[in-house]
Amino acid sequence: MPSLKDLKNRIESVKSTRKITKAMQMVAAAKLRRAQEAAEMARPYAEKMNDVMGGLAASVGDAEGAPKLLSGTGSDQIHLLVVMTSERGLCGGFNSSIVRLARTKAQTLLAEGKSLKILTVGKKGREQLKRDYEDQMIAHIDLSDVKRIGYANAADIASDVLGRFDGEEFDVATIFYNRFESVIAQVPTEQQVIPAVFEASEDEGGTLYDYEPSEEAVLEDLLPRGVATQIFTALLENAASEQGARMTAMDNATRNAGEMIDKLTIEFNRSRQAVITNELIEIISGAEAL
Repeated sequence: MPSLKDLKNRIESVKSTRKITKAMQMVAAAKLRRAQEAAEMARPYAEKMNDVMGGLAASVGDAEGAPKLLSGTGSDQIHLLVVMTSERGLCGGFNSSIVRLARTKAQTLLAEGKSLKILTVGKKGREQLKRDYEDQMIAHIDLSDVKRIGYANAADIASDVLGRFDGEEFDVATIFYNRFESVIAQVPTEQQVIPAVFEASEDEGGTLYDYEPSEEAVLEDLLPRGVATQIFTALLENAASEQGARMTAMDNATRNAGEMIDKLTIEFNRSRQAVITNELIEIISGAEAL
């Protein structure tokens, strides 16, 4: 049974931890508001970009002049997985959910006899995937010094991916991230970016456009920007999801610390009462002996 001093020290330790988790919760809440606003503001642009490129892609189809980013290499043997996670922990299952989805995809591809390459963005995903797929990991992008995600960060990642595609290092590229829905809900998402895949537009059959110089030329210029836009949107969604997950995790930790303090306090009071009772018994017994 722990002594009164041990119990008192443990209570003080848990109280100190609770102060830290409460402070981290408040910081995450402040960052979440800005990150959520950035993610929500980027969605309309990404959706409109998807609609425009989707319309162009439907017009170009499988024509001989179709850009390589749309038509692909004609093979799907080599897959590049771009796994986006956070640089820091203490955010619940945020990173694990992304890695779990990427690992499932990797296992499926390997079972089908495909070749696999992994590019990680964020230290936490790299640490988890390195255990099983170290041989397949070809590059890592460190964003630990980035205070606020900007389009330039996404453009650098897109430039790396597009350069590898032009160098015929892979056939298909897929990004993995968490899509932000609410503070308690972040959805692990898998999205193919090369060859480009477009969701059906809700305004299909609506306004028609004429493009100059040609649809193929416009699409060839837009596709690299589209890849960068998709990566930028994923980074913003990840940033909001990370802060939401961290806020929830720190709130749970603060609550658990409070419950632990209550339990330890009850145990401390009981132990102290037992010590006092024993001392009274010894005093009474000594008095009776006299």
